[in-house]
Amino acid sequence: MKRLRSWAAALVAVFVFTGQAMAATFVYVSNADEGDIGLYLMRADGSLQPGARYKAEKVVMPMAVSRDKRFLVAAVRSKPYAAYTYSIHRQSGALQLVSTGPLAESFPYISFDRTSRWLFGASYGANLVSVNPVSTEGRIGEPAQVIPTARNAHAIHPDRTNRFVFVPHLGTDQVFQFLFDEKTGKLAANTPPVLQLKAGTGPRHLQFSADNRFVYLLNELSATVTTLALDKTGCLSEVSSTSVLPPDTKLVPGTPRLPAGTPGAMERDRSHDIWASDLHLGRDERFLYAAERTSSTINTLHVDKDTGKLTYVGSTPTEKQPRGFAVGPAGRFMVVTGEKSDTISSYSIDPQSGTLKLIGKYPTGKGANWVEIVAFD
Repeated sequence: MKRLRSWAAALVAVFVFTGQAMAATFVYVSNADEGDIGLYLMRADGSLQPGARYKAEKVVMPMAVSRDKRFLVAAVRSKPYAAYTYSIHRQSGALQLVSTGPLAESFPYISFDRTSRWLFGASYGANLVSVNPVSTEGRIGEPAQVIPTARNAHAIHPDRTNRFVFVPHLGTDQVFQFLFDEKTGKLAANTPPVLQLKAGTGPRHLQFSADNRFVYLLNELSATVTTLALDKTGCLSEVSSTSVLPPDTKLVPGTPRLPAGTPGAMERDRSHDIWASDLHLGRDERFLYAAERTSSTINTLHVDKDTGKLTYVGSTPTEKQPRGFAVGPAGRFMVVTGEKSDTISSYSIDPQSGTLKLIGKYPTGKGANWVEIVAFD
């Protein structure tokens, strides 16, 4: 029955986007509170045309796209924890459910290794990471490895060589450093196994420079980005740290939050707490963008590609409580979601200044949080 519904949704999308040229860019947004994934066509001017919605389950959140763009995988954070694999139709962008596979826990972050044969997951609530095999048909197998780590693992990513994997831990202010064997899918602790950061920073998400020399780490509790140097042994060291917020901000450092639904999760007033969420590099890596949820802003930093050092440029108001956003593959446009907004926003990116200009707002589901943008030539 699910397969029939998936096919019906795919056909709707084909009709919606009929007449489009072969080359196309598609935007996918997971709507946590409604348990589905929204499809949008990105036009040449960066505007969006809403398309079909594809059923998953509540609470669907993080997504990842295979490197060959054949599959989109979405993780559901309610029991039974599962990864939903969809095939991507190259002409229409339509999703067709391929399979569901078991996940070890509730994951706020998933990512593929660079062969797309393995799916990584990091669990904030269960304090662990895992590796699942991925078949050539996109099916997610049983967890091959589950590793207890430390409090509040928040993201997991391989470096550009696929030899090293890094996991920020918000609760202990650490980044775990793993060695990775892409043939077996096994993670093993590097030496040293962790990079310790200053207490209260709250490391959350990270991005790698194209040359693999630097890792940019967003800190949720301080709204800073720490530039880390990556050496050939897969070890990180601090270079510098820069605030993503304007100098006159009234926000104050935050504290770790309990997983949703946990008793005491909203134990005090957090209306002035810093609550940074997501981080992405521009296509040419001249600018780095960071979302902050309390102020509902996207913040721009200039990148010195030689030294990795960052400089604050400015802030742009955006959707309410932005948890996820993405920069298009060509680097010309950005799409931002808000967990407490019923729209998503599309922006043009000025290539010289990095400035964002609003193109338009478009309807979305409740609890919109994660964005993936897929372009086909």
